This record gives sequence, C-alpha cells and structure tokens, in this order.
Amino acid sequence: MSLLDQTILSIDETLDEDAFHSAKERLANQAKPVGSLGIMEDISARLAAIKGTINVNLSNKRIITCAGDHGVTQEGVSLFPADVTPQMVYNFANNGASVNVIGKHAGAIVKAADIGVNHDFAPDLPIFHKKVRYGTANFTKEPAMTRAEAILSIEAGIEIVNELEALEPVDLLGTGDMGIGNTTPSSAIIAAFSGIEVEKLTGRGTGIDDKSLKNKINVIKKGLALHKPDPHDPVDVLSKVGGLEIGGLAGLVLGAAARGIPVICDGFISTAGALIACELAPAAKNYLFVSHKSVETGHRFMHKRLGLEPLIDLKFRLGEGTGAALCMELLDLSTRILADIKTFEEVGINDVQ
Repeated sequence: MSLLDQTILSIDETLDEDAFHSAKERLANQAKPVGSLGIMEDISARLAAIKGTINVNLSNKRIITCAGDHGVTQEGVSLFPADVTPQMVYNFANNGASVNVIGKHAGAIVKAADIGVNHDFAPDLPIFHKKVRYGTANFTKEPAMTRAEAILSIEAGIEIVNELEALEPVDLLGTGDMGIGNTTPSSAIIAAFSGIEVEKLTGRGTGIDDKSLKNKINVIKKGLALHKPDPHDPVDVLSKVGGLEIGGLAGLVLGAAARGIPVICDGFISTAGALIACELAPAAKNYLFVSHKSVETGHRFMHKRLGLEPLIDLKFRLGEGTGAALCMELLDLSTRILADIKTFEEVGINDVQ
C-alpha cells in the first residue's frame, strides 16, 4: 500500500465528542453572555475535539512553505520572472521573508520545502529537500506532471509531517506556498472541481494588467479544454493542471490529519492544496482551519466548496504562509479563552440563569 493510501486510511473520521461537549458546556457557563466571543468559541471547541481536552496546548507551532516552479509562466501569466522562486527560497532559509517575521511573532518555526523548484539547492541549505522534478510542464501544451509525479508531490508533504513528528510532537501546523505563476494552476484546480466559469475564478496574482488577465483566463481555459481533468479524481486534476508545491501542500494537510494535528492553511494556493487533500479524504476537513480571505477572486469559491469560513480578511495576497502565521495567534488565544475564563460557579456568581 502506498504512503498516500496509508495516510488517507489513518485519518480518524470522528473527533472526540466528549471533549467537544465539555468545551461547549464550559463556554456556555463562563462569566460572560453565551456566545459573546463568537467564532473564537467555535475555534476553541473544535480544537478541544481534535486534541481530546479542554486545556489545549499549542506551544509547538510549525509553518511549512512549499515551493515549486510552473511551466505555464511561459505564457506570460505572471508579472515576475520564474527565477524569483529560488531566490525567495533562499530568503526563507535566511529568515528574511514576510512569513519568517510574522511566524516568529506567532511563536512558530518556519521552514521552506523544495517540492519542485527549477534550481539545484545545496544539500546543506536548511530546507526540506523533496524535489520531485524541476518545475511543472506548460499545461497549455502537455499535462503539468505525470500521475506518478503528482502522487510523489503529495507524499512529499506527508513525509515532511512524519519527519517533524519523529523529532517532537507538532501541536499546530501552518501551510504556505512559493511559486511564481501559481495562482494560474490554483484557479484551474477550483475550475476543474466546480465547473464555475474561469472568469469568476481568476484574479490578478502578482498584479497583472487587464490585457494580461484576459490572457491568463484564456491560458486556463486552454489547459482545461486540452486535458479535461476528472473532477472525481483529485490526483488527475493535480497532475493535469496543478503544481508540485500544491501537491506538497495537500500532503501536509493529509499528514497532519492522519496524526490528529490541527492544520491552518494560508491563502489561495494553500487552499488549493487543502482542497485537493479534502477531495481525496473528506475527513481531513475535521482538522482544517482556513486562515484568511485572499483578494484572489477564486478563493471564496474554494472556501464554499470546503464549507469552511476564513477567520480574517485583511486584504492579503502574498502567500508564503503569512495569513496562517497571523491566525495561529487567534487559535492560540482561543485555547486560553476556553481553559482560563472562569465560569459563573468558579467566580461565585450563582443567580445567573
């Protein structure tokens, strides 16, 4: 049995109902109006159910930024050249990127992963070396990758989770991305699954103009028409119009879910990976939080398909894991809301119905 199949079978479809109900009961009896902390209360109860306790500890936080290049950049879909991808991986390794700064503030350790960058990194560079191939093919001419490569990219993400857990238990995992041109395959992925018009799902990425946006839409339509990815086969979708780092992101979600680790995905590209994961294993959604609403137009359709609400909307469109890092603080705070706010009984108020 493959690592992917083993991992999917290992995901528990049910969370700890006793812990969930205990959390809900405590929240209802705290010295404040019921539900007055809104979504934060829902987060805390979900985390209790995942962890099996109302006193959740999220001290060991990790963010993995998966990187890969895209052959479709040959079609002029991005404002930036493809050689920015490896440059940014070096920046992550040197703690100089946005996600490094925000992640440090959130108390998370950030590490990049090369899933498919078109560059040779030195073996001692402090990243996860998981290269499947040197970038995807141009999907307007041929499939982005083979089916076997798509599976390997997913398994690379699973391996990363397993390697982290072998060192010490991970309490919370965040996912992030880096790959010039990767909003194009992300739009193609949600289009393939949903059947929604490409125009409604495609944004400006790095900031392209109207002419380039029209070209980007046509590029995605061409790839979908050429390859006809099967929406009932997530690996087929990934292999035909996806990205290697998107596969890695899917693997992170699956690997985390299989080990009972709550995972918070970042923006448009990370959510594309989460979508692949949840199409493969619907139970993975039990462990998934979506951090923020990107300005990319297709992002809300991904959230709708997942049935999950983003926690914040700060008009982010960066990626890297920045939104996930920021929302880690919200998840951390939600655990203290549940465990530390006193109940009416604990503070000696007895006349509240």
